[in-house]
Amino acid sequence: MSNIKRRVRNMSKVVILSAIMLVMVPVVAFGYERQYTKEDSIKVVTLIKKARKQPANTNMVIFFARQLLGIPYVSHTLEVNKTEQLVINLRQLDCTTYVENVFALYLCMKDKKYSFDDFCDNIMKIRYRGGENPHYTIRLHYFTDWIEDNTSMNLCREIQSPVPPFSSVQKIKVGSLSANPSKYKMLKDNPDYLPEIAKSEKRLNTQEYRYIPKGKITNTSLLRKTIKDGDKVVINLYVPTGLAALKAVIRISGIDPITADLLNYQDHELASVFAGLGLPKKGDKGNLKFDISAFIKMMSTSNSFEIYLEDAN
Repeated sequence: MSNIKRRVRNMSKVVILSAIMLVMVPVVAFGYERQYTKEDSIKVVTLIKKARKQPANTNMVIFFARQLLGIPYVSHTLEVNKTEQLVINLRQLDCTTYVENVFALYLCMKDKKYSFDDFCDNIMKIRYRGGENPHYTIRLHYFTDWIEDNTSMNLCREIQSPVPPFSSVQKIKVGSLSANPSKYKMLKDNPDYLPEIAKSEKRLNTQEYRYIPKGKITNTSLLRKTIKDGDKVVINLYVPTGLAALKAVIRISGIDPITADLLNYQDHELASVFAGLGLPKKGDKGNLKFDISAFIKMMSTSNSFEIYLEDAN
């Protein structure tokens, strides 16, 4: 049984959904090419209009995040072109694109810029290093990199204190992109991107971060003060030989414990919650991460959850 290491990250966020018209529309605007459906753009505008009608004290991160509950989890939605474009897809989300869309919508409200073009600019700003025009080699593929870059632009803030509960230190180990280029369409089609990707991974692998150890994630007043509404809570796993099993036990006051196989949850009663976690898949290895914010929201003074994993050994 491998140790589960967790890191808690704080950031602004947001999202969006819907689907009917599936014709992808490439549009060149503001010096970069973007790809979206009519349904995507309508959804963005509709959500922003709805948000503008909310009370002034509304937590917009929470508001937008809740609007996107139940959207299908689909991985690799940005890997659809031979060359990089700004892909806007509000019909299918993974854990990172969920955060990006919530974040972009939140920024629209914060900056009082309410158009679809403004939303696209925000997505570009937070998805690519330094907010530069889209290119695969500067897309923030690893969530650690994503947080670092957005923190450097004062768009979010990394939380590694107080100590406790952030009482342990983890050294980052990434490399899945450069080690498995055939699994990524863009790298397979553009092998000349690999040196730059490997360079970014090497830089990340010099970083260390504080995290809250598994045994310290308990429903205490300290943890409730540390994790606030709108925070993003991410589990980091290091699985050297391949993920073999990932299970959860959820204890909610007044009912029997709920168990779930997180690698095969489609028929589970909490499938809609699990779908938004950005869960890894069987056989994945290296640094894996997924979002447990949905579990945190279910907790009260008498609720808890546990996560178990096994590697291939």
